[in-house]
Amino acid sequence: MKIQILHQQGLSQRAIAKQLGISRNTVKRYLRAKIDTPVYSAREKGRSLLDPFKSFLHSRIAQAKPVHLSGEVLFRELKELGYTGSLSLLRQYLFQYRGKPTPEPVVRFETEVGKQMQVDWGQMRGGKAPIHAFIAVLGYSRAMMVVFTDNMRYDTLELCHRLTFDYFQGIPREVWYDNMKTVVVERDAYGEGAHKLNQAFYQFAKSMGFIPKLCHTYRPQTKGKVERMVRYVRDNFFRPLNTKLMALGQILDINTANEQVVLWLDTVAHQRIHDTTKQKPAERLVEERKVLQTLPPRLLAVASSLPDNSPLPSLSKLSQQPLHHDLSVYDQLMEAI
Repeated sequence: MKIQILHQQGLSQRAIAKQLGISRNTVKRYLRAKIDTPVYSAREKGRSLLDPFKSFLHSRIAQAKPVHLSGEVLFRELKELGYTGSLSLLRQYLFQYRGKPTPEPVVRFETEVGKQMQVDWGQMRGGKAPIHAFIAVLGYSRAMMVVFTDNMRYDTLELCHRLTFDYFQGIPREVWYDNMKTVVVERDAYGEGAHKLNQAFYQFAKSMGFIPKLCHTYRPQTKGKVERMVRYVRDNFFRPLNTKLMALGQILDINTANEQVVLWLDTVAHQRIHDTTKQKPAERLVEERKVLQTLPPRLLAVASSLPDNSPLPSLSKLSQQPLHHDLSVYDQLMEAI
């Protein structure tokens, strides 16, 4: 066969003999001889070890929907029925039967003016002196409020809400949360969708006039607006300011972060063109403020000590850390953020 192939490629008898290490007469003899090409019959396809169990697999997968049964689960069940094949054979068949899984489309839902606010916590710094960020985002305008704290206790959560409502100059009708322990004690405690809330938080929400809503489990897109803003605040405000101070040998503290974040919100975050709305959050906030619920009297009763010239109520209850730096330092730094 090699002689025939080399001859078809144009090699001479001498070249073929030299390449294969045989005599030229041998090459000549095989070229003159009629070589029959062997004919191989198609191998009959055998039965798969999975064939007796395919009807069970189909019915089991159909019954389990919308739950996705993994190959390992089905493999264990098949072995109990007498299956002797491998897990890889089962997985190969499941891939063919199910096809390539189609990811569930993420539908970004928009809310009407003044209806919804989303709330989340984000850790900005860990260690012995942690800094957490309470972040609230209005669903329509995408305007947000950020409060930095050193803890996530209930009294801190309530004060952050009060500061947020004061900043927005109104209260939305709904506020969405995940499984915060300071908000929800037990999901679906009284039936599907009927959750047991933290009693203090329930009374607070009632007095403020908003309805607490819980995001669906394993559905982060229902609170996607605020989760994206956690990363936005970390990357565009906290880290730039923190690293610039570190270069100067100074440490960013909570009080300073709170004083500077208000300026950043008003001059940077709310003045950018939002990717989804194609408008500035500041412009849409003007429209949204008109339909937000009116602030109740004595909104900031929890934070009674409020300096006249401070953009935020005193956060001394949230952190006992002193202000480390002269504020003139931050006026220069904020120009580069």
